[in-house]
Amino acid sequence: MTTMLTAAQVLRGKELLDRVRSGCNAVLLGQQELVDLSVIALCARGHLLLEGLPGLGKTELVKALGRLLGLSFRRVQFTPDLLPGDITGGPILQERGGERQLVFSPGPLFANVVLADEINRASPKTQSALLEAMQERNVTVLGQTHALPLPFFVLATQNPIELEGTYPLPEAQLDRFLFKVEVPGVSADVMTQILTSRRRGQAPALEVALTAKEIDELFAFVDGIFLPQAVANYIARLVAATHPQRSDSLAAVQKNVRFGASPRAAIAIGEAARAAALLAGRPNVDFADVQRVALPALAHRVVLQHAAVVNGITSAKLVQDLLETVPAVAKALPGAVQ
Repeated sequence: MTTMLTAAQVLRGKELLDRVRSGCNAVLLGQQELVDLSVIALCARGHLLLEGLPGLGKTELVKALGRLLGLSFRRVQFTPDLLPGDITGGPILQERGGERQLVFSPGPLFANVVLADEINRASPKTQSALLEAMQERNVTVLGQTHALPLPFFVLATQNPIELEGTYPLPEAQLDRFLFKVEVPGVSADVMTQILTSRRRGQAPALEVALTAKEIDELFAFVDGIFLPQAVANYIARLVAATHPQRSDSLAAVQKNVRFGASPRAAIAIGEAARAAALLAGRPNVDFADVQRVALPALAHRVVLQHAAVVNGITSAKLVQDLLETVPAVAKALPGAVQ
């Protein structure tokens, strides 16, 4: 039987999370929900894809997270001429003991936090080099497997405009991201605050918010959040509802969806909901936690029909419809014992 966290442990976990939140909010003004989702993704030990127009602070947020967590950080600017070996590293010829040997030289992937800036500008071959790293936390070069440092996060950004010369991420790689989050613009009030407090847009300097021991402590608290059977069933039914071949799927899903979300989506929602519960100061996952994280965890995993895309239908809108339609508590079958 799973032991739930004590009230003191929940309070301690929330305090650790709030340190990271406050640091991110000091860097990125007026983006509370974006900051919360980013912190939830990291606490769930998942990768994060940020999509938004230039100048909205995507890169600054990622750099702030790396600084606040006190982890090793590397930034890779993805360009069409970037090769797989440029990010994984590769063998170089060195002289040792009077002999020349091929020695593996680690690339920028060998860091705790890797910023993949404008990831959709690199070729599919280079993008695919990230797949093993994101899933297995290691890379294989010339038949040799090299473990990456833990924890390991890929925080990627992509630009929805200037599509000339870009390569859309394949579904298999999108599936490795715990969240895909759309970065919204800011209000006039927030822009006024930026203009009056940020010369040249420069963010304030940050101190490390968590030690390595506290990060491990935080992960342990997230793992200790209890996921009730009823909530797990709700997650499963949400993910199942994205599949068009089911007879009980929404008409909009049957008409517009080509492929529904994978089981990895259900796992992502479950882990993210645990982190969301801790952020809310609860020892167990609630239906509200699932509803908070389902959209960024599900939308990028639902593949639409081409006609639906042409007609302007989005997977985010379909997922939102499911959240409003799928009941939190499963309906009992006729004649079933209550």
